[in-house]
Amino acid sequence: MATLESITVLSGGVGSERDVSIASGQAIAEALAPHFTVNLLLLDEEKLPDTIDPSRTVLFPALHGGFGEDGSLQALCAEKGIFFCGSDSAASRLCIDKNQSKQLAKRLEITSPMGICFDGKEVPLADEIISELGTSLVIKPSDEGSSVGLHFTEHRSQLGVALSQIHRGSWLVEQRIRGRELTIGVLNGQPLGVVEIVSASGVYDYSAKYTSGTTEYIYPAELDHAVERQLMHDASALFHAAGCRDFARIDFLLDKDGLKFLEVNTLPGLTSSSLLPKSASCHGLNFDQLAQMLVQPAIERFHNHYSGASAQ
Repeated sequence: MATLESITVLSGGVGSERDVSIASGQAIAEALAPHFTVNLLLLDEEKLPDTIDPSRTVLFPALHGGFGEDGSLQALCAEKGIFFCGSDSAASRLCIDKNQSKQLAKRLEITSPMGICFDGKEVPLADEIISELGTSLVIKPSDEGSSVGLHFTEHRSQLGVALSQIHRGSWLVEQRIRGRELTIGVLNGQPLGVVEIVSASGVYDYSAKYTSGTTEYIYPAELDHAVERQLMHDASALFHAAGCRDFARIDFLLDKDGLKFLEVNTLPGLTSSSLLPKSASCHGLNFDQLAQMLVQPAIERFHNHYSGASAQ
């Protein structure tokens, strides 16, 4: 007879966002500890620990980017019958790929910045990119988060230098949109509050995200009601069309021409100061309450599965 005995939180990983993942895992584990028995495991390789018993625990993957967010971990969980929080393998794989996400947005008639995707082994010429997109550009990996590998270029020489440093991986170069940076959490399919990000440098890169005092956050963001409604509609539409479940965070830019979709984060940062908790706070949820709501759907899936099995 299966009995849910604990929540297992996975953190760390081997990717570029390991430190952020460790912080998220610690924060989630501490928030859940008063309500559940919590096992916090530090992952040092791209595999599931053998100690995870699918009939005794539900998994919370606090792993950003790479193995945690690209669908690989989720596929392994499905193979082993482990119930886990967040989106499944297919949705995770789609959302971490910025090119596929942009194509999905296009099908939904949601605008995103014009861009070109390329493989790091076949880097396009700077002149080819400029002829199509202009000189003010953003270059970033198409399957990473936390602004890892982010470059801004304003003229051909800067672009050439940035391109010369790329030798592998999948990349995206987009027209740079100068506007307001906005993000919104989605919880169980319902949009939360909008957060505006105001970086002191004007660039919300890795340093701005994780260096204290360099960025101001306004939540709820002060927006025209029509814009806010449109952003909430677009976020909900993207969440459902991508096949996401449980929770996500979706990023946009707002300029004089309207909203521009950037990306869907299926495993966003989850410390008490991260963006998803800020979005949730607009709906009166503190971090501990949010943490419990993040794990509840997976707990329900666990119980529904095993109660159904026992009935058979």
